[in-house]
Amino acid sequence: MIFGPTPLEEAKGAILAHSLRLPGRVLKKGTVLDEEAIAALREAGKRDVVTARLEAGDVPENEAAERLASALTAPLIARSRAATGRVNLLAETAGLLVLDAKRLDAINAVDESLTVATLPNYTPVVPREMIATIKVIPFTVPGPVLGVAEVVARSGKGPAFAIHPFRPLKLGLVLTELPGIKESVMEGAVEATAARVEALCGSMLPVERVRHEETPVVEALGRLKRAGAEMLLIAGASAVVDRRDVGPGAIVRAGGVIEHFGMPVDPGNLLCLGRIGEIPALVLPGCARSPKLNGFDWVLQRLFAGVPVTSAAIMAMGVGGLLKEIEVRPLPREQAPRVAPPALAPRRARNVAAIILAAGRSRRMAPLNKLLVADTQGVAMVARVVDNVLASHARPVVVVTGHERDRVEEALAGRPVIFAHAEDYAEGLSASLKTGLAALPPGAEGVLVCLGDMPLVSGPMLDRLIAAFDPEEGRAIVMPTFRGKQGNPMLWAREFLPEIMTITGDVGARHLIGRHADRMVEVEMADDAVLRDFDTTDALKGLPATGRPG
Repeated sequence: MIFGPTPLEEAKGAILAHSLRLPGRVLKKGTVLDEEAIAALREAGKRDVVTARLEAGDVPENEAAERLASALTAPLIARSRAATGRVNLLAETAGLLVLDAKRLDAINAVDESLTVATLPNYTPVVPREMIATIKVIPFTVPGPVLGVAEVVARSGKGPAFAIHPFRPLKLGLVLTELPGIKESVMEGAVEATAARVEALCGSMLPVERVRHEETPVVEALGRLKRAGAEMLLIAGASAVVDRRDVGPGAIVRAGGVIEHFGMPVDPGNLLCLGRIGEIPALVLPGCARSPKLNGFDWVLQRLFAGVPVTSAAIMAMGVGGLLKEIEVRPLPREQAPRVAPPALAPRRARNVAAIILAAGRSRRMAPLNKLLVADTQGVAMVARVVDNVLASHARPVVVVTGHERDRVEEALAGRPVIFAHAEDYAEGLSASLKTGLAALPPGAEGVLVCLGDMPLVSGPMLDRLIAAFDPEEGRAIVMPTFRGKQGNPMLWAREFLPEIMTITGDVGARHLIGRHADRMVEVEMADDAVLRDFDTTDALKGLPATGRPG
């Protein structure tokens, strides 16, 4: 690749290295310069421009990212479309992410131009969660370099990335009791265990509560086995301190073996791993009564994913195994400051408002007003949208009215929203948008622009967009996507409002993205709600039961 200032006479086909703002347009970084772009540069008084030019054998950044992603993609792993030299890998099912760390290190060591960043090994993931991102650093990669990386990516006995789906195992829990143990402690142990099991797609048999003695525990284990338990847990009223203690002793007396006692994870040191036949049998550490992360979680996740848990695997968990808080020396914890120093303080929440565009004339569904069509529960579409926005952290919520203003306001009666009426709503979407923006309070740092005919976009989805919003870090425009397709609603920082207020006609602000691509971030969503609007009677038939018209 040839990089540096290039005379305009030689710039055709070169890649623009930095975004340039010209009179009436913006040329974005990464633009392949054509005759029109070069003419615009010349008209703006430019004689040369900083570019990257491909040499023989060079592979453009997006193609290189796609090829490396193809070499790393495995079953149950999806990938996004390539953009700005980046491809994201996504989990297609709930399970445990298992990586070939050495192979991934080897790919990153091939050349500085190619990078692969992943979640930590053995991370539990949910569908559509990003597990890795492949980023090409320069605009091009030498073909031989990319070829070596592809060979490394495909080497080894299995894939570099693997998702081991969680299995719907049936679990049995033995809870031992001693005099004086509070009932709340016993209930807490059951609740915490049930929550863990359900999160991993499993189910619980009725809990066996017995005396803290070997014989009752052995009998309880037998009853659970006969009931179909595929995993056995013992939560002792007293912590296990030796392989010959009550819990481990009961596993051995029931015909099992103890494979490992103790683990280099804190909390979780006193976990005991055994089996009865092929059924895993564990004695839980005392910390398992708490829902907080501990070593038991790491073992349980692997067992539900069908990943073998051996003595060697447990002993290899020490690096990163310190999970609990520790005292900050030289002060004892009780003397430590209550407030974290500024450098350690959590990032403050951004003040994001929302506007809901509900002014349109619904021409495609005339004579009906689509926003007022009620679902099977009697809730109007616009009310469903407003309720979803109110379930998010966005405040205040401004509803822009226009066509059938009184009926829309009546449908939203009692909801804590601000109404802003667009007198010129017939002029198109831009008129409604500007009315909503004008009603925002001065303290709003950003605004979610929501459409009144997208009732499937939930509050948690909106909160994901808000969480990604940080203008100071370059995430000033936030756009939801599903499988690489861009959707709605979009979140805009206040800095763009003056530019949006200049828009005219029946268009929104989406076309402004081209001018500010370096300030935008995409947030992948778990389903296609961000792509689905309902503006025809045929589209309404595709609504799920809670959103389908009656």
